[in-house]
Amino acid sequence: MKQFIELYEQQRQALEKNAPQPLNWCREQACRRLRAMELPRKGSENYEATDLADVLSPDYGVNLNRVRFPLSERIAGFSCALPSLTVSPYYIVNDIFHAPGKVDLPEGVIVASLSQAALSHPELLERYYDSLAGKSDNPVSLLNTMLAQDGVLVYVPQGVKLERPLQFINVFNATASIMALRRVLVVLERDAQAAILTCDHTIDTAREYLSVQTIELILDEGASLEYYDMEESSRLTRRLSALYARQAHGSNLLIDGITLSNGLTRNDFSIDVDGERCETRLLGMAIGSDSQHIDNHTHLSHNAPRCNSHEMFKYSLDDEAVGAFAGKILVQPDCPGVDAYQGNRNLCGSPTAKMYTKPQLEIYTDDVKCAHGATVGQLDQEALFYMRQRGISLEAARTLLKQAFMSDVIDGVQLVSLRERLRHLVEQRFLGDAALCNTCRLNK
Repeated sequence: MKQFIELYEQQRQALEKNAPQPLNWCREQACRRLRAMELPRKGSENYEATDLADVLSPDYGVNLNRVRFPLSERIAGFSCALPSLTVSPYYIVNDIFHAPGKVDLPEGVIVASLSQAALSHPELLERYYDSLAGKSDNPVSLLNTMLAQDGVLVYVPQGVKLERPLQFINVFNATASIMALRRVLVVLERDAQAAILTCDHTIDTAREYLSVQTIELILDEGASLEYYDMEESSRLTRRLSALYARQAHGSNLLIDGITLSNGLTRNDFSIDVDGERCETRLLGMAIGSDSQHIDNHTHLSHNAPRCNSHEMFKYSLDDEAVGAFAGKILVQPDCPGVDAYQGNRNLCGSPTAKMYTKPQLEIYTDDVKCAHGATVGQLDQEALFYMRQRGISLEAARTLLKQAFMSDVIDGVQLVSLRERLRHLVEQRFLGDAALCNTCRLNK
């Protein structure tokens, strides 16, 4: 971390010059907290499999002067649109936001860069930016807060329902190995509804990239949000992501994190359920092969009574892939009527694949219904034998069983078109093909 603190101290003027003021207000505090912090190493609490110091040790470039990488035809070739949806995609090239042409959004809805929002709606950034991440000691979000110069704001006013999902395509494309500092702020006012799909891609797969991102999801009373995060990057791409969410009374939140291809990924999910009658679903799916590394850490805190939460993460690992899951459900005092479940199910398809799992419950209230469980196993040999006896090849049988294993996580996707596209991508991935949508022009 020392190199990034020195970068901040030496280039603070350039950082602040090219960023909106609300982002600059938070930098120094984040830097002070990082100076006093020792980065967690592999084997430490909550970092059993990921060595954060090692991930941050390469000398990645940072786009301090906000050089605007063009939205080339090749980048636009990542066509992640779904068959029944016609919304134009928004692109984040490295960490520069590109809006499409005119997009027909309901009145009052804002989808803009943080720089644009700071000019037109400064009160939103002053109220909400870093309001969740700023309370955390996560070094990933502190690093992001210290160095990020822009990001994306999604704001949906009271009672407005977005009929079509918003789509954000994060693309790495540069002439050198760089670190992208991506920031996302989503605010749904009372009774607002929205669905958001993000996709991570890497164009130049021969370069090393690092994504350090922080996402804040704020749901007011009765709001409903579906947030789908799909990673389809390269073996040399590393990703550190910290997601924070806060739910008010009666809100409904679905988060689905999907890792189809990557190099090294560490996702942190922190959800505060602050109001009664909330519904929370946190789903995750990871497919690892070769030497891929996928680490998911979750912390779901029930701070109000009479709420329901369901959490399920599934991994399928082959070759020398490494997977990790550490999750905690916390029920605070005076929160009766909470119904919470946490599950982690894992397949290791080779003797060299490794899975670390650590589910936890921490309960300080009576009259609750909470459970958790974790399994690590291999494909059912009897089922494989049964399928082979009926003329199905061993490889095809293994693929079918892996697909069936992932089916309940896929079924948790509420968007029908995305659910069907995901089935196709998972099938491709298990067959060993690149997990690209069949509408993507890069396939042509």
